[in-house]
Amino acid sequence: MFIDGRSISTGTVIDADIAIIGAGAAGITLARELSGSGRTIVLIESGDLQPDDATQALYDGESGAVEYPVAESRLRYFGGTTNHWGGWCRPLMPIDFEGRPALGLPAWPLTRAELDPYYLRAGQMCQLGAADFDDPAPWAAKGGGTPLNLSGSDIVTRFFIFSPPTRFGEVYRGDIEKAADVATYTNSNVVEIVPNQNATQVERLDIATLAGTRFAIRPKLCVLATGGLENPRLLLSSNSVQTAGLGNGNDLVGRYFMEHVTVPNQVAAIALPDESMMPSYYVHSPVIGDANMRAIFMISDAALRRDSRLGISLSIYEAHRPTLSQEAGDTKLEPAIVEMLQGLAATSSRGGMIYGVSCAMEPLPSRDNRVTLSNARDALGMPKLRLTWRPTAKEHGDLAQNIAALARGFGGWQGAVRMMVADSDDWPDPEIGWGNHHMGTTRMAADPKAGVVDADCRVHGIGNLYVAGSSVFPSCGPINPTLTIVALAMRLADHIKAKGTNG
Repeated sequence: MFIDGRSISTGTVIDADIAIIGAGAAGITLARELSGSGRTIVLIESGDLQPDDATQALYDGESGAVEYPVAESRLRYFGGTTNHWGGWCRPLMPIDFEGRPALGLPAWPLTRAELDPYYLRAGQMCQLGAADFDDPAPWAAKGGGTPLNLSGSDIVTRFFIFSPPTRFGEVYRGDIEKAADVATYTNSNVVEIVPNQNATQVERLDIATLAGTRFAIRPKLCVLATGGLENPRLLLSSNSVQTAGLGNGNDLVGRYFMEHVTVPNQVAAIALPDESMMPSYYVHSPVIGDANMRAIFMISDAALRRDSRLGISLSIYEAHRPTLSQEAGDTKLEPAIVEMLQGLAATSSRGGMIYGVSCAMEPLPSRDNRVTLSNARDALGMPKLRLTWRPTAKEHGDLAQNIAALARGFGGWQGAVRMMVADSDDWPDPEIGWGNHHMGTTRMAADPKAGVVDADCRVHGIGNLYVAGSSVFPSCGPINPTLTIVALAMRLADHIKAKGTNG
């Protein structure tokens, strides 16, 4: 059932076995998975079933180093940011879990093999229709064609499978509403997670509404699932007992913020004399069988290890067709593109095609990229967040190396490639874009001195507090996070069902 928190009388205390803070991808997944386990569950959502400007404004914050849309990149109502995600899904690679210490990438305290069963279940939750992320054979068998055989071994083809995209708040609203053991409190904002005097157990959640009412929920077990920016904000604001913030005894809450750097303009241009050389699933997202898929280029594991290099996801799109336009005379085009168009027009009997290349770059976790609290307050009296983020020089240098690897692959095959990024360690602001992926701010580690939560996503030192979502990622590869968020939420649900509300 759904209960409007504004209807709860001030001073009310509600008891529950499990409290889940946040009804986005992680929170809704947890509520569905835990329903029927014999526990009473409360799902607490700041927003309503539809967006509201006053509630959305609670996300307002500050950004430093790079001007970042801390409010606009998220949605604060039932379903969370799945209300506007693009649906790109694939698992992290095994190498992402292994860690590469020489590069500063920590290992996860679990393996890809441990998460594989949950990736399959998460794919069903995200309505993918297939799970062939790395094997081209099923796509070829269904009529999708074989992948390009580029020169060398540094560039490999892998696949994304698209969610419709699944709007969790719409698709799973009925399940949540009908679940007799789940009470969903909307328009209800947790303003502090209050622990006992030793900060070893959560005792209650203080909740405020924009209507001015305040009440509390007293859970036996609590899961924080409000996203990569709000998870650390709430932990840092929960400082009535631990003045540095809950779970922040080692000054790690909010640190190591990660984001996938993109480049607003194309990072490279590829000229092919015959567009039929490029299988359509590289440039479009066809429905093959029951799945909507897309081929992308990535750096092979061997090359990542050999060069201690960060990974990248490279997507291709049709950019210029010289036989169907006069683009070669367009003075708005970069000279390199004009030259490539002229070359195709002069030498290609079939007109050819110039393809643009877009990218998502793997971030290097940096301690200085972080979420802190500002001096400003929101409408509920909570400190607003301040995000300090700037991509590292290593990311820029490896971006250029990865584009060069793509150029060698195509250039040694049958194409011509022009790089559009400078080979330097600098990040001029116009080059910086982002994927609106907020990760790493309550990172997972076996050692409390290295992370905020353990392998089961439990906050170190607090017996009944867990964190769900991409804030627990120690690293993230160049891969969109939603499928992994859902897989980890399912794994956490299984852990809670097995261990009980005592953690």
